[in-house]
Amino acid sequence: MIIKVLFLFFFFALFVFVGIKCSSSSQNVSGYVLGGRKVGPWLTAFAYGTSYFSAVIFVGYAGQFGWQFGIASTWIGLGNAFIGSLLAWVILGRRTRIMTQHLGSKTMPEYFGQRYESQTLKLAASAITFIFLIPYTASLFNGLSRLFRMAFDIDYTVCVLVMAVLTAIYVIAGGYMATAVNDFIQGIVMLVGIVAVIAAVLAKHGGFMQSLAEMSHIESPVMDGVYVSFFGPQPGYLLIVVLLTSLGTWGLPQMVSKFYAIKNEDSIKIGTFISTFFAVIVAGGCYFLGGFGRLFSTPESVAAEGFDSIVPTMLSGLGDTLIAVVLILVLSASMSTLSSLVLASSSTLTLDFIDPLRKKHMDEKSKMFTLRTFVAVFIVISAVIAIVQAKSRVTFIAQLMGVSWGALSGSFLAPFLYGLYWKKTTRAAAATSFCFGTVMMVVQLLISMHIIPAAGIATLIFKNSLYSGVFSMLISLILVPLVSLITQGSRPAAVDAMFSCYDTKVLAPARDVLTE
Repeated sequence: MIIKVLFLFFFFALFVFVGIKCSSSSQNVSGYVLGGRKVGPWLTAFAYGTSYFSAVIFVGYAGQFGWQFGIASTWIGLGNAFIGSLLAWVILGRRTRIMTQHLGSKTMPEYFGQRYESQTLKLAASAITFIFLIPYTASLFNGLSRLFRMAFDIDYTVCVLVMAVLTAIYVIAGGYMATAVNDFIQGIVMLVGIVAVIAAVLAKHGGFMQSLAEMSHIESPVMDGVYVSFFGPQPGYLLIVVLLTSLGTWGLPQMVSKFYAIKNEDSIKIGTFISTFFAVIVAGGCYFLGGFGRLFSTPESVAAEGFDSIVPTMLSGLGDTLIAVVLILVLSASMSTLSSLVLASSSTLTLDFIDPLRKKHMDEKSKMFTLRTFVAVFIVISAVIAIVQAKSRVTFIAQLMGVSWGALSGSFLAPFLYGLYWKKTTRAAAATSFCFGTVMMVVQLLISMHIIPAAGIATLIFKNSLYSGVFSMLISLILVPLVSLITQGSRPAAVDAMFSCYDTKVLAPARDVLTE
């Protein structure tokens, strides 16, 4: 117990110190929200990776999909690395940084408002972000409850409150820069921790090869040895999960905002490599570990306690030091994502919703006060939602969390991506994507709650929020160009001037660019 408490005390003290230390770089809105667009490659890459992976991944998704797919669940982690990280940096990184700096955008809704010359789109994007980031934020707390009961035998509420207070302190004080520095520290913990945990857990069954052999003997109605097969028992469903958790990140405000703050060209190159490496180890490791869940839990225990019990069961019985490492690992993953989410929510509501609706725009000092106030408000709301759900098992909240990712990505991915690359993308197309993505996931929520029935092909599309989320993203990628072609009248007038930022001449050394 002393080891665990000391680990946690050092962990929390370090983060509060970083928050206070970084307060000097967060004296204005640009510094507080984007770190002054001067964040280097290591900090940006780790901020991206740690915001991507949280307790939801380590405890929830790794346990659930590891149970359903076996060792093949590792593909989800690799998809996160190569689609959600590598391709995201290559396709979105540079263009996002150039365009958002040219437009002066600090948030995703502000980008939509300026890129499509529409205050309505800006307000709509702000509302969608606010509504769907809050339950997503609250979901981060849920993966911690069983781990803390296992390690400390303390009430879940205490864990949530401590985590919320400490996150609020360093985000309110230091803004994006404090979040980025702490993300770097948390990322190092996650890299070391996941490797140590995998080795220790597999050692319980004689190591990797022996564990694999035991997994091959587990019975399945599909075929013998299916849980150690290349694509597992449900290849189609596996592809759906890979697409939502990988391609879906391209439309999440808290993820894309990391590209706004990139410092220079070297940051793009180094950040791409580091972010991908981080995702391979952390995401690949989490899902790989979850793939052995059937060695530690029975179908009866999972039916009784749910998928969230699988990973804690795998970790029970580890030494005190390793349990402490696991706690720090999961706390690191959760606090880093939490800080990114509340910063994205606060900046969106303040800069893109409240300020535009006022007759007299806020000055810099008022914006800073409002930003910090809403960071505290969002953390309080998220903590309350998490505690209410844990205590009363309010199903509405749990289902709303499930549709958050699909709603955000289904609404934003296509108009954001096409807006960076294609001049002909129109306001009408962006509005269509917003409406389609939001309506799809609201319908999913109503069907999940048995308020409305699903019939025919809808039973497949709305089978769960993963299916409807992926359907929403893919259809919006088709809808936006189609609607754009038939609504060229709503094309922004200044779009040519916007895209001129890509043609700006810059000097580069010969080692980077060949000359004739």
